Amino acid sequence: MAVQTERGAQAFVPADPGSIERLRAAAAHCRGCHLYRDATQTVFGAGPEHARVVLIGEQPGDVEDRRGAPFVGPAGGLLDRAITEAGLDRAEAYVTNVVKHFKFKATATGKRRIHENPNRAEIVACLPWLAAELGLLHPQVLVALGGTALKGLLGPAATVSGSRGVLLPWPAAAHRPELFADEGARLVATIHPSAVLRAVDRDALYAGLVADLRLAASALTG
Repeated sequence: MAVQTERGAQAFVPADPGSIERLRAAAAHCRGCHLYRDATQTVFGAGPEHARVVLIGEQPGDVEDRRGAPFVGPAGGLLDRAITEAGLDRAEAYVTNVVKHFKFKATATGKRRIHENPNRAEIVACLPWLAAELGLLHPQVLVALGGTALKGLLGPAATVSGSRGVLLPWPAAAHRPELFADEGARLVATIHPSAVLRAVDRDALYAGLVADLRLAASALTG
């Protein structure tokens, strides 16, 4: 099946945004891909502009779409706990997603909305927002939560299993590195917290997530 061509978000990103708040306001009106038509609202990143750690997920879920904030559902609660256990300050972290609108399929009754993975065209269409966020934040460490986030950053060949457990150089390994972070920043790949919630052996996967976040914490300086 052919992948739908998307216009892309770049036309909606302010040339000189100045602040995350201005970016968030502009993103509310984004029509860069078709996902805005069914989503309740744009779900932009959240956290302080001085954040040294940025955690990047795939897309907002059902709860996030309704509330308009990232990582506020069950997966977000688990992530908050893992961040704290890893020795990071949750209040000092910035959380966002590669794709800013919820992609889903409604059930026959229309009472439930089932998450669908964004395709490559939808990911690429939304990347200008992430690039603009990181251009203002200048983090020391990026944490890619799951395969979609990692592919958005490093390109479609990247895998969590092949990248996990090490501090990846940034931006040398990145897809279009000039868009994302300052030279000297590091990237950590890990699983998405929703994978822990779906797993049979939750304890083992959760321990791995915490270990990866501890690796991210070890890269912080100053």
